[in-house]
Amino acid sequence: MADEESPLIKALPPESDYYTYLTIVEYNLSPESLPVLHRVLQDENLTTNIGWDLVHLLVPYLPESEGCLHTIARLGNPREVILKVTESLRLIEYDKSDDEDEVDESTEPGATDVRVRADSSTYPLKTAAVPEGEEQPGRSTSQAVEVPPPPPLAVNKFVSLLSMLSTLHRRIKTKNPSRFLSTTLQAILASFSNSSSHREEMVRAIVTTVKAVSGTKRPTLPNRQGSGMLSSEMLQKSSDVQAGDPEASSTPDLDKEDSAIQKRLLQSFLTHVMEEYMLNLPSTADDVPGMAWCSRTMEKLQPERKIPQTQTFADRFANEEQLNRRIDAVGQLVTLAQDLKLTDEELLSAAIVVEKMPDRDEEDEDDPPETADDIPLSRLGSLMLYVARQASEVLYDIPRSAAEPPFAIFPDHQELLRHCLSAPNKGNGTLGTEPEGLIDATLALGLLALERDSIGEPSSDEDFTAYLQSISLLSSNCPSPNLRGHAHYLASTILRSHPDDQDTLEHCPFENLKVSAVGWIKGETIEANPPTSGHSHGAQPESATGDKSVFAKPLALDTLSPHLFPSLHADLLTSPIPDAWLTFRANISFYLASLNFLYLLLCAKHLHENLLVQDLWTNNDVAGSFLQPLREGSERFKGEMKGGGQLSEERSDEVLAEMNVLENALERVEGVVRFLNE
Repeated sequence: MADEESPLIKALPPESDYYTYLTIVEYNLSPESLPVLHRVLQDENLTTNIGWDLVHLLVPYLPESEGCLHTIARLGNPREVILKVTESLRLIEYDKSDDEDEVDESTEPGATDVRVRADSSTYPLKTAAVPEGEEQPGRSTSQAVEVPPPPPLAVNKFVSLLSMLSTLHRRIKTKNPSRFLSTTLQAILASFSNSSSHREEMVRAIVTTVKAVSGTKRPTLPNRQGSGMLSSEMLQKSSDVQAGDPEASSTPDLDKEDSAIQKRLLQSFLTHVMEEYMLNLPSTADDVPGMAWCSRTMEKLQPERKIPQTQTFADRFANEEQLNRRIDAVGQLVTLAQDLKLTDEELLSAAIVVEKMPDRDEEDEDDPPETADDIPLSRLGSLMLYVARQASEVLYDIPRSAAEPPFAIFPDHQELLRHCLSAPNKGNGTLGTEPEGLIDATLALGLLALERDSIGEPSSDEDFTAYLQSISLLSSNCPSPNLRGHAHYLASTILRSHPDDQDTLEHCPFENLKVSAVGWIKGETIEANPPTSGHSHGAQPESATGDKSVFAKPLALDTLSPHLFPSLHADLLTSPIPDAWLTFRANISFYLASLNFLYLLLCAKHLHENLLVQDLWTNNDVAGSFLQPLREGSERFKGEMKGGGQLSEERSDEVLAEMNVLENALERVEGVVRFLNE
């Protein structure tokens, strides 16, 4: 037979020693020789001695070399092979095309071109599990299902290597298996973090591996038809005969502390995978942030708010392939969290507690933990898993557990905002720019607390104000219109829950968030004063507490007018030019927002009587103390921008354009003042 003439057969030990035979394999390795190599690797003694050194040679030949790698996982020295597999995981280059990643047969036999990529760190999240047995909506059995293209070679490498790890970890018999598990999980997470596509397939492989390592009996949820996910045949190959651990003692006694460490390692790993997956979900052109938990839960809880003749988010996640795959992936992670006994209390506690960086030197950063308490859960990953469970109760009508920890706006949601999003006092320009999936998850918890009438009591007026500032800034800064709307609803509902009108206005988030606050007040004023027939002063809409909305009364504008339309004479006209310019530049967005609101008040005649706009205009001298200084200040600054002026270096097309916008807004306001006298 031709195979018997192969160098891989003729040079088998004892014809050559193991080192020499390994060299012969390397220089004769090709896709055609893989079946022969697969056959000779069935020799347990041979594979034990050389299998670990073949891993890096065979990985470039995947998927054809999968049989050989699986045999090495079954029969090779598990401790040595694990090191090579984790090393290969870190070397996967996800940004290379399949053509680039194929073995170049024109190069020297056995040579590989691999470049080490730096590990990257990110954030994880969660989603609700889909009930098992749920049919794929919107698809008829008579319809032809288009088979999606196979995943890239890099993803196949990841899945195959994880399949090897599932086998290898079950074979190791040692008193402290957590040392191997810690290294493995770090490598998997680092490799997963480097990937950019087909992450749902990778999540499925991760879940299958964790179940194999932890001994979880629950079967992996089946793929949705036509999802393009890798088959279970590729993920699970544990039924073949496996060799023992050649370095194991006769009866290794598993350390109890090590069992606790292993459990905690897997729990922590899961939260980090959730974070990595959720925070890196690709944005959609039609505004579907993350898992759209806010929109999907509100559709379920408040169906009357749905827009007629528009597709709901629930329908989109059921029928659109890309969104459907997200539900599959997150559902797998949520179910695994249940199997690993991660409680709501643990997840919520981890989400609120500030993460502590381990006090380690660079040399020992990869050392395994000494106790389970040394292993923290991912803060953001824990948050995502907790939100997924809360959302699933609503979306899939799952009864709430009596033991479930209470969650209220104050102090729980406020604490989550402080720890999981950028704090407003660390820079107003950052809150709202976090990944959309994170903002969606955080807001969803607030909306769910509202629906459960779980508002609680702020510990102080400052806390109440700070909370409103955070939510208002989200409604202003977040790029997603979907999330801005939910943030506005949350802020306005919380504000309306305040029992005292005057206190409510005093706590309006103004001083630190002028621009977003003006927009928020404008929206509240419009909502509280619809231009409907028969709607007059004294018959205004009611707030969430059953009282008339504070923004439907003159009191609101009368109290806020010094903040909305402040006196600017001293700031812009009498201060030294450099100081006045700094004030102007810092507040020009606020000036524009206030001018737009003033334009609305003057144009909307139905507001004049309800809100006593004429009194506001006269009593606060809006024209003389606010509008006139703005116009004169703008002219003053333009004059100083001319050659030799104090602001000549500030002159630019962008600055001049911004000032022209302000002047146009002033002209529009001055043009509608006449409506007050009509």
